[in-house]
Amino acid sequence: MRLKTSLLKESKHILFVIICVGWTTADELYSCSEDHQILKWNLLTSETSLIVKLPEEIYPTDLHWFPKTVGVKKQAQAEIFVLTSTDGKFHLTSKMGRIEKSVEAHKGAVLAGRWNYDGTALITAGEDGQIKIWSKSGMLRSTLASQGSPVYSVAWGPDSDRILYTSGRQLVIKPLQPSAKIIQWKAHDGVILKVDWNSVNDLILSGGEDCKYKVWDSFGHLLHCSLSHDYPVTSLSWAPDGEVFAVGSFNTLRLCDKTGWSYALEKPNTGSVFSLAWSADGTQLAGACGNGHVIFAHVVEQHWEWKNFVITLTKRRTMQVRNVLNDAVDLLEFRDRVIKASLAYGHLVVATSLQCYVYKNWNTPLIFDLKEGTVSLILQAEKHFLLVDGAGLYTFSYEGRLISSPKFPGMRADILNAQSVSLSNDTIAIRDKSDEKVILLFDALTGKALGDGKPLTHKQEVLEIALDQCGPSTDRKIALIDKNRDLYLTTVRHLGQEPKICKIGSMVHSMAWNDAANILCGIQDNQLTVWYYPSVVFTDKELLPKTLYIKDGSEFRRAPQVLNYIGTKVTLRQGDGSLVYSSVLPFPALLHEYSISARWEDALRLCCYAKDQSLWACLAGMAMANRELTTAEMAYAAIGELPRVQYINFLREQPSKESLLAHMLLFSGQVQEAEAAFLQAGLIYQAIQVNIDLYNWERALELAVKHKTHVDTVLAYREKFLQKFGRKETNKRFLQYSEGLKVCTSITYSFI
Repeated sequence: MRLKTSLLKESKHILFVIICVGWTTADELYSCSEDHQILKWNLLTSETSLIVKLPEEIYPTDLHWFPKTVGVKKQAQAEIFVLTSTDGKFHLTSKMGRIEKSVEAHKGAVLAGRWNYDGTALITAGEDGQIKIWSKSGMLRSTLASQGSPVYSVAWGPDSDRILYTSGRQLVIKPLQPSAKIIQWKAHDGVILKVDWNSVNDLILSGGEDCKYKVWDSFGHLLHCSLSHDYPVTSLSWAPDGEVFAVGSFNTLRLCDKTGWSYALEKPNTGSVFSLAWSADGTQLAGACGNGHVIFAHVVEQHWEWKNFVITLTKRRTMQVRNVLNDAVDLLEFRDRVIKASLAYGHLVVATSLQCYVYKNWNTPLIFDLKEGTVSLILQAEKHFLLVDGAGLYTFSYEGRLISSPKFPGMRADILNAQSVSLSNDTIAIRDKSDEKVILLFDALTGKALGDGKPLTHKQEVLEIALDQCGPSTDRKIALIDKNRDLYLTTVRHLGQEPKICKIGSMVHSMAWNDAANILCGIQDNQLTVWYYPSVVFTDKELLPKTLYIKDGSEFRRAPQVLNYIGTKVTLRQGDGSLVYSSVLPFPALLHEYSISARWEDALRLCCYAKDQSLWACLAGMAMANRELTTAEMAYAAIGELPRVQYINFLREQPSKESLLAHMLLFSGQVQEAEAAFLQAGLIYQAIQVNIDLYNWERALELAVKHKTHVDTVLAYREKFLQKFGRKETNKRFLQYSEGLKVCTSITYSFI
């Protein structure tokens, strides 16, 4: 990926320094210069026109357009922008250049002005060290901060409830709530000139006079620090989708990944780049240059890989498809520029500014029109794909038919990314932004909430979610990584019961499901870990460690991330941006295939051939989950689990199917479900005995009293238990029934 830049031969601003730029639409840009002119640049016609000549006393410092109306295509271009200036004022200016209102805001220059994401508030930062919040109409709401040094840059938090601003060499995050805690830290060795905060990935950028740019999380933890540039970093800006960002310096323009490493470095003749702005679709970039030029750049040479195909975006409207098996090359031409693309499951999905193209072969794509022109995310499953834009989420079949469009209260589709949304053939999972402990689950075919409509709630904030891709919908599982970097697995459809959320890993930084089998891989504490059969945690959790494949991370450099897991190949991106491929044995995927099709003889032969303990452990779990006791017995014997072999023989001796089912549930650790199965089958004594064996004394007594049977048995076991430890009975209920039993016994003897 790189930036293709373009500059006009002659300056349109008469060699005055250009201070700021801002996009109105994806093809129209406004620029402001020290020559007091505001120019409009039309990229379709390559025309430049004068909008207004500002009064001589107005020297602009910053420009920010009012955020567009979400989901309304006809009103996508904002009609007003805020222009800050050196005379201490900000000016609400119409698209035609008319100043609607000028407000005295600061003593000295107003250095920055920014609308929040929904356009309900405006923040300004001044040379006087003050930060003020204003209403949409320009009325002062509050002075948020006041300090001794100028505030050069300011940014809103993703939910518009926090403010990030510079304070010399410090960065400060200040919540709008008066009593909330302020986060402040030393970020650079020189004065910080620019900051930006992305609403999708919640990451912070900063750049300053120490000639470095840095990436931070929202708690102030450093994620990446660049090498020192030759000149101070004067501008930086996140792309709207949060996947890349741009950095500007003297005669320097750099395109970087969200983790900080650099895709490309351009050295245009621009002077210092004072301001950078991305178009709403994230495909184009504009910079305000110190030599009076506006530099335009668009993103090219993006790559997508799947099996034997490599696709490259060579121009804005052209893709090259290469088959690495025979080196055949196809060219795909589009009417409009490409915004997003995805390649998986044998289909290429391309979203342009107006249409969506679906390719199964490279000659005849299926084409349909898009309602919204800024697709921010494409997710694919085997049978359909999901488009996310500013207006909502849409599930389409590969034939172009709209299947569903899930909706929920407080939905903000513009901040969804691949970590917060997951798609399978039957389910859509979305992390709720308003409460990040909550995962919303929808039926992919209807768009309605699953089951009784209750979302899945975790005990910690969730960072990443992923649905498995194979098997029936009733067995669909979701993996999630929480704030503590613990990896959990749970079922999606749980029929009114509380879902069982089981921990299967810790210190997990990224993960991906295999495309053809329910095998999970992840980076766990700088090692590549593959969970061959993660669902074993629901059948026999003690088998889980035996079903893992762990590859030492010494061959990976700092902070690798899993990109995908296709077939037997795991693709990882290292901290420096390089790709690393790691292979996984094909046997676990074959074992999953045999299990789904109930080919247990083939599964046994495969394990005998491979002679791998982890495969035998997977087979044992799969066989128990499918109640295939003969296969399970052989698999457990192969890994030396003799107590479980004995238990399987005990299961064979059960007199009824109901009793067998209940004891299978007990084997899986599902005590309540086993007790319910015993009670439903009328096996009262077995239900009581289960609780006695687990020392659930009160529950055992409760069942005995409720069903008026075996009370004396429970009391006898309890007494024997207490005698073993030399204790006396203190539980009032047991004392009460013990006394009652003695009275009944004495009456019986006197009668005799």
